Amino acid sequence: MDIFMSTYKFLGTTLVLLRGSIVDVHVDAIVNAANSALAGGGGVDGAIHRAGGPLIMEECRKVGGCLTGRAVATSAGRLDAKYIFHAVGPIYGHHRDAEHLLASAYEACLELAEQHQVTSIAFPSISTGVYGYPLKEAAPIALQTVIDHIKKSTSLQQVMFVLFSNDDYAMYEQTLVDLLAEQHNN
Repeated sequence: MDIFMSTYKFLGTTLVLLRGSIVDVHVDAIVNAANSALAGGGGVDGAIHRAGGPLIMEECRKVGGCLTGRAVATSAGRLDAKYIFHAVGPIYGHHRDAEHLLASAYEACLELAEQHQVTSIAFPSISTGVYGYPLKEAAPIALQTVIDHIKKSTSLQQVMFVLFSNDDYAMYEQTLVDLLAEQHNN
């Protein structure tokens, strides 16, 4: 798989878009697109649990679960990070107010980043896999939530979105370019 990456500076924070595998990044916190039972699964969730080892699942079992639109922290096991932030996004077409719940899942991770004073975080595209959230709707929510957070005082020096496919990468890149142009014009 070819790796594509683009970087953008916004108010002193570097925004990175990367096409690749989230388990291969070197950041303080990796965000997991988790289910509400924190029971592991496929996609990003399965990849993180496989690469990170059994300690992550042991900690998830102790936590017990997480509400949709929220996130919880565990250690990162064998991954090259300090924390895994397990975020539960909405199931598209199932949850009412899905847009708010999706933004809330990203906000919950950003709040955990501040609580743990992390300087770098990597997000997947939450809810756009098996949860069926259309990428065209999810990308602006994810990116605008991060941009709004960066406008405040933050410990974050780098925010990365790690995207699995060329199409995901292209959608996030165009959306980010458009949102940053809007910020520049305001």
